[in-house]
Amino acid sequence: MTNEEIRDNLQVEETSQPKRRRWIWITLIGLVILAGIAVLSAYGGYRSGLEMRQVAEATQRVQVVQEQFELGIQELEQGAFDRARQRFEYVIQLDPNYPGVTDKLSQVLLELNTTATPTLAALPTLTPTPDTRSQDVKFEQAERLLANSDWNGTIETLLNLRKENPDYRPVEVDGILFLALRNRGLDKMLLENDLEGGLYDLSLAEQFGPMDAEALSFQKFAGLYITGASFWGLDWVQSAQYFSQVAPHMPNLMDGSGLTAGERYKQALIEQGYYLIQTGSCGAASEQFRTVLSIYNDPALEQEFIDAVNECNLSKGNPS
Repeated sequence: MTNEEIRDNLQVEETSQPKRRRWIWITLIGLVILAGIAVLSAYGGYRSGLEMRQVAEATQRVQVVQEQFELGIQELEQGAFDRARQRFEYVIQLDPNYPGVTDKLSQVLLELNTTATPTLAALPTLTPTPDTRSQDVKFEQAERLLANSDWNGTIETLLNLRKENPDYRPVEVDGILFLALRNRGLDKMLLENDLEGGLYDLSLAEQFGPMDAEALSFQKFAGLYITGASFWGLDWVQSAQYFSQVAPHMPNLMDGSGLTAGERYKQALIEQGYYLIQTGSCGAASEQFRTVLSIYNDPALEQEFIDAVNECNLSKGNPS
């Protein structure tokens, strides 16, 4: 082989080596990308499967709760009170806020107390039979008072009974105390406008059983009302902020002042506007009044706002 042929071969090899290296790197990069795609796909599949399983478990849980609640109602209607009680207690364990379960459980407990008959059993001669006749009378009296919506009488009777014998029918007594305190708390809020007293009763009721959705709602909005009222006349911005959360849901909720949440929210917004007028912030006051009128369509109030803003502008030397 001549020298020229050798040089040509070397040149060909030198030219082909970079190409081979490039192809090797391209192949390696391609393999890495494919591996990354495979890992991401596997992770995505795992996440999807996990989410599907969680949704399935939640759906199954809802179905179980609903099924047990419906079976409990059927057994309550059939007079199988003990089985119904077990089902309602199981529903509360899974979902304490399930609609109606607390009332149904209380109804079952009342039925159990009403229909229960004493079981005669041989007792040791040396063990005296407890005399619970006076306690039975008080318990039956509490049941009648509860049925007549006499919450105060029910609570007073059961507290006296518990003072006399703390171990007398503890579950049933707790159930009736819960109902009486819960209902008295709501009556204080709705009928007596005593929000603080109502909240106190609901907090006591929570010690005897899980609170239902309606009672929880009153707890929440009564608390917001009381907090908003604490800023009344001191900080209109804060007051309006709290009443803005109450007014859309319970506009007629009120305290001893006789002012509803809706009225307080409206007045707090108006007072904000007039405060801005006093500080000379005419433009901001105008915007505030527009907000009020967007919620409350009141032509007379609209003219009052226009006059107040015009007077503010004139006092500052601005054209109206």
